Amino acid sequence: MLQEVVAGSFTEWALAAEPRLRHALTAAFGSQVGVDATAEALSLAWERWDQLKERDDPLGYVFGIGRNVARRSTKQRPPALMAVPADRLPDVEPGLPEAIARLSEQQRTVVGLLYGYEWTMSEVAELLGIAKTSVQNHAERALAQLRETLGVNR
Repeated sequence: MLQEVVAGSFTEWALAAEPRLRHALTAAFGSQVGVDATAEALSLAWERWDQLKERDDPLGYVFGIGRNVARRSTKQRPPALMAVPADRLPDVEPGLPEAIARLSEQQRTVVGLLYGYEWTMSEVAELLGIAKTSVQNHAERALAQLRETLGVNR
């Protein structure tokens, strides 16, 4: 889908890419940092559009820019994930945001995209530039760690 609009204008590409980029960055770094990093990454993408549109995977490249921006802003602290709203209890475990924040960045990203935003393993693999089996391994390890942290079994 995004490859079809790369040949067009930056505006067309950015409108298609922004939600996916924001999802990926908020999954890894929390809402506020993810939104801010998305905006900064798209700004830098606009400045470099002539070179960027020639790349095979411009979204993956811009995700890397956003990830670097987010890492700088969260260097000394874990990602701030939103607390579970009271109206979502008992459907959502209240300790889930803190447990997710303890995952590695890669695991948070994979879990957030697969289970929060319902991306496919192929879509996650493409964005992160890794194999589908690696996505599956990250997801399995993350889910096992979440179960252990939250004290729940299958």
